Amino acid sequence: MKKIITTTKAPAPIGSYNQAILSGNTLYTSGQIALHPETGELVLDNIKSETTQVMENMKAVLEAANMTFDNVVKTSIFISDMNNFSQINEVYSNYFDDANAPARETVEVANLPKYVNVEISMIAVK
Repeated sequence: MKKIITTTKAPAPIGSYNQAILSGNTLYTSGQIALHPETGELVLDNIKSETTQVMENMKAVLEAANMTFDNVVKTSIFISDMNNFSQINEVYSNYFDDANAPARETVEVANLPKYVNVEISMIAVK
């Protein structure tokens, strides 16, 4: 049994997918990019503000499933330029306690939706 998780506090999907799916106690999120949920505009001022918007979008999806970053067990980070890794990681790490941080992979890719610089997805467990 799966439950579709949606919130207006994160951007609406731009394709045929949902923001997240809860299956049992496990939440599978779709990738979030730096779309501002209220304006629909991309936040691309710099890589730190872009990453912050991505993480705030992810926070809203987690909250819609009654979870927090403490529930996250795995993250996938896709970036368009590995040279941005340290700045992305600096912002990302503000959302996790080092002792309880999830498993993670970071992959450089050729392109991302809407040609953004970073996309993050997560798996969380209650």
